[in-house]
Amino acid sequence: MQLYGSEIASRLMLGTAQYPSPSVLTEAFRRSGAGIATVSVRREAGNERAGAAFWDLVRDLDVALLPNTAGCHSVREAVTTAQMARELFDTPWIKLEVIGHADTLQPDPFGLVEAARILTDEGFKVFPYTTEDVVLAGRLLGAGCEVLMPWGAPIGTGLGLTNIYGLRTLRAQFPEVPMVVDAGLGLPSQAAMAMEMGFDAVLLNTAVAKAGDPAAMAEGFAGAVEAGRLAFEADPMEPRDMAAPSTPLIGKAFLE
Repeated sequence: MQLYGSEIASRLMLGTAQYPSPSVLTEAFRRSGAGIATVSVRREAGNERAGAAFWDLVRDLDVALLPNTAGCHSVREAVTTAQMARELFDTPWIKLEVIGHADTLQPDPFGLVEAARILTDEGFKVFPYTTEDVVLAGRLLGAGCEVLMPWGAPIGTGLGLTNIYGLRTLRAQFPEVPMVVDAGLGLPSQAAMAMEMGFDAVLLNTAVAKAGDPAAMAEGFAGAVEAGRLAFEADPMEPRDMAAPSTPLIGKAFLE
């Protein structure tokens, strides 16, 4: 999988929030084989190096880091947070979130496009957290984004793929654009479904971090992602309304 010219070995991406302990987080990443870790940037007191232990922890995961602007509700806030992330992690990658609705955490489409354009002009490699809206996707690509991250469902809900028609339409409309289903997945089977539909990767956090055994769940998602991708590449059969015998009738004996 190529993202902004970088080869990523795994099609599973994991967030780093809400785990019960650092050791559980580390074990979840080990068993999942995730290729990218997303990290939320917070305003820490620099003179006290607050949060330094956490930054050291995620660096030691030995995976590509994708800082995000989680919790930002305006263009200015998102752009400033992205600039902080670049200084902190020394990477031009940024997962861009501009939240427009407090209850659903749905992205603000207007602010998202504006922030994406500003950050792209500043040399950032933007991974926009968006909806399955085809028009919005086109605007984001026009703003310079080379990857799209449509949601499966609102963040943290575990509802899975709530608009399969919309996701299929988006995937078909931009077949060459790398797309990561981001947010709302709760079960490995939902991740497998996304991969079977032709999406390039999935990103999740809560479904693993809040599981009874996060490391086991992470491994389960890893297997589902791999199975879904293999199924997509195998060119699955088309579903049909009528039964069709799997055993041919030729050579069958007919008794009268």
